[in-house]
Amino acid sequence: MVRVRFAPSPTGYLHVGSARTALFNWLFARANKGSFILRIEDTDVERSKEDYVAKITDDLRWLGLDWDEGPDKGGDLGPYRQSEREDTYRRFADKLLKEGKVYHCYCTDEELKARRAEALKIGRSPQYDKRCRDLSKEEILKFKERGIKPALRFRVPEKKLVVNDIVRGAVVFDTLSIEDFVIMKSAGTPTFHFAVVCDDALMKITHIIRGEDHLPNTPKHILLFEALGFDMPRFAHMSLTMAPTGDRLSKRTGSTSIGYYREEGYLPEALVNYLVLLGWSPGDDREILSRGEMIKDFKLERLSRSSEAFDPQKLDWMSGVYIRKTDVERLARLSIPYLVKAGFINKDIDGDEFEKLKGIIAVVRDRLTKIKDVTSETEVFFNNEFIIKDKDAKAVLSEDNSKAVLSLFLKKLGEADNIDEEIFKGAIKDIGKETKLKGASLYHPIRVALTGQLNGPELKLIIPLLDKESCVDRVKRALNIG
Repeated sequence: MVRVRFAPSPTGYLHVGSARTALFNWLFARANKGSFILRIEDTDVERSKEDYVAKITDDLRWLGLDWDEGPDKGGDLGPYRQSEREDTYRRFADKLLKEGKVYHCYCTDEELKARRAEALKIGRSPQYDKRCRDLSKEEILKFKERGIKPALRFRVPEKKLVVNDIVRGAVVFDTLSIEDFVIMKSAGTPTFHFAVVCDDALMKITHIIRGEDHLPNTPKHILLFEALGFDMPRFAHMSLTMAPTGDRLSKRTGSTSIGYYREEGYLPEALVNYLVLLGWSPGDDREILSRGEMIKDFKLERLSRSSEAFDPQKLDWMSGVYIRKTDVERLARLSIPYLVKAGFINKDIDGDEFEKLKGIIAVVRDRLTKIKDVTSETEVFFNNEFIIKDKDAKAVLSEDNSKAVLSLFLKKLGEADNIDEEIFKGAIKDIGKETKLKGASLYHPIRVALTGQLNGPELKLIIPLLDKESCVDRVKRALNIG
């Protein structure tokens, strides 16, 4: 059975690139009726924080990427935190030591740095010089007497390795370019390379799907799989997600955390749809894909070898598509926190007020790129004193024809008991006859007075959401501005 894993380090928030890795692993598992495992790689004690674990798992759930085994769910092959697996790493490290496949290294960090600097200075490779590889018993005893705690280094054999990568094809590595690398630090904690191989083997991971930046690590991992006698998984190294500038995606080159897109009000299904198309294709030109379609069509062989740029404008377009497809009631409920923060509504909105909010959302939905946009798009429904920001819109109010139209519209409002679509249509018809105006000359003054904008939803849709008193106040204010 297919078993894949996503193994984040809780040293920061969930990154867009990491979320894409999680997504591709999840899709591969679901497409093959396999298992998706969440493993927390928290051996970096100083930088790992429980708050990050909580935020990463919350973001994964928000994206709809559920896992079959993990820290909160358990499973037969746990524990699923590296910090709870240290006895396992020590056991396998001792096995390799007894077999002579690793050796104690007493070189300090300061010594290693100095040697690397000296090697670079004379144009030599800065690789570890293997000076502890074949120490005599007397030399080892002297290090012990000095109280130096050793690290464990892997004896890299001289050979050629071929990685038959599902995405990259056959990639050849010569181990002469690989130094004897540390598997256990002098503090007794495992390195990334050793821990990840032990975990992947013991959790029976069949496919390792990760970014191409891990490809240079793969020969080290293959050597460890072989040395420990573990079954070898298949490897698939995905292309990286780049910034629009072509640089690596980072805080410097653009917003990178999933949390940012949640706060901005992107729908999770829109973000997932966008991420899946960064380096993968369903085999045709479809761009809007349901979760079911992604699972049905997902194949690792369709992953691109070329890096893809994260395009915020394309994401905004896709987000708008999803918002227009989304039920108004859901959008209204998602809008509430933003509208409360803006001071437009109370947190406990319900009943008639919520029905009115649904009507407002229905009117502005086509103008939303993300949920956060509701604060700017709906201000006119909650605030009679809105600021007319558009210079062209404000200029309309100064025109003589506009003053005539607004004066007549104010009169019509005064004659009506209330204002609705039919009354508005009748008023516009009468004003048109009286002023002999039509089109923009007739509608623009009223639109600017009521909404502060030259463009927007049809006035006949807006009018029913504004009571008569609000319309009167706004027209009077517009006449004073003009």
